[in-house]
Amino acid sequence: MSTASLQGATGKRSLLSSLYFQVIVAIVLGVLVGVYAPELAKNEWVKGLGDGFVKLIKMVIAPIIFCTVVSGIAHISDARKVGRVGVKALVYFEIVSTFALIVGLLVANILQPGAGFSGKPDAAAVAGYLKQAGEMKSVDFVLNIIPDSVVGAFAKGDVLQVLLFAVLFGFSLMALGERGHAVRKLVDDMAHAVFGVIAIIVKAAPLGAFGAMAFTIGRYGPSALGNLAFLIATFYLTSVLFVVVVLGIIARIAGFSIFKFIAYIRDELLIVLGTSSSESALPQLMAKLERLGCSKPVVGLVVPTGYSFNLDGTNIYMTLATLFIAQALGVPLSLNEQLIILGVAMLTSKGASGITGAGFITLAATLAAVRPELVPGMAIVLGIDKFMSECRALTNLTGNGVACVVVSWWEGELDRTKLARGLNREIDPSDVSAAVTTG
Repeated sequence: MSTASLQGATGKRSLLSSLYFQVIVAIVLGVLVGVYAPELAKNEWVKGLGDGFVKLIKMVIAPIIFCTVVSGIAHISDARKVGRVGVKALVYFEIVSTFALIVGLLVANILQPGAGFSGKPDAAAVAGYLKQAGEMKSVDFVLNIIPDSVVGAFAKGDVLQVLLFAVLFGFSLMALGERGHAVRKLVDDMAHAVFGVIAIIVKAAPLGAFGAMAFTIGRYGPSALGNLAFLIATFYLTSVLFVVVVLGIIARIAGFSIFKFIAYIRDELLIVLGTSSSESALPQLMAKLERLGCSKPVVGLVVPTGYSFNLDGTNIYMTLATLFIAQALGVPLSLNEQLIILGVAMLTSKGASGITGAGFITLAATLAAVRPELVPGMAIVLGIDKFMSECRALTNLTGNGVACVVVSWWEGELDRTKLARGLNREIDPSDVSAAVTTG
């Protein structure tokens, strides 16, 4: 066999074995099955493929966050550094989240996606979401960060509760000094083992993506978009604009290309696209960011915290959907009212982390707080929320990845050599099991 033929065969095998390629094929097959065999696509076992994969990933989120955060904190000697990283992350989150809200407002005012809408909302359809939104209070959110028990935090998989315990445990190990060496080594070894589990689980990503996509199309149908397609297109356009312009400028200031970064995390983005859950790619994202040159303490603190405090896609959705509903119901909103919406959304977006359908629930909370008469209009977007949740998740994932790199750079702990090699694809980014060995 000639060298060229051998290279061609190797390249073909490499493509077929690529998770990126496999997930793309699975998503396309899912769409085809959903369109041409909707009854099969709506089968509970098909739906179970997607739900099962998301559950497998959620199963390891709590231990991965615990191991990563504890190891990151325990291996540094300056407690002030942890607090400094946390403060920088929160400052970054608030600034970028505000930009996301403003972008949503601007696009909604310019394109007017709800103008001329003739639908009739059904208030009963959103009663459940409104009830959950009414129960969200700032003090409850803060108190909920403290778990009733450590075991309960891990059992529920509550990211913020596990994060709180991990930070306290990491500081405790730091204070023990040499006496805590054995425990630190145990935590590091556990991290290796859990990343090994993740490497096994992600092999099932194509099945999960196929099941989730087939069920979505089969359940709602290709015509489910109807005359709301313009809103969906507007939301996707706005999200792309935010990622390319806002995050692109931030990335350029930090010294890297947003396009190369998106290419670097493309496997995770495809998993999120297939499952509509940004949590399904959290462990792999953390592993890849370490391989990209971000320090372990920064990754361990910024990424899990960002999943609750840096929801760029959700923020864009909230302001855009609020103005869409107002336009659809013919309720004019003054500039002052829109600024109030922006301020309220900054608070409500922090109170829905960990709640199923968080984007829709935060929308209910925002409308109820600003203009209650708009709440029945939520039924207009209820039917297409599933399609927009995918874009929310993609934007949230990208935003949190960029945030981690930027905070690492801000903290002076970004390995530029690893960053360049990773973004130029000189190393294999899909080998998540190697992340803890190269950090």
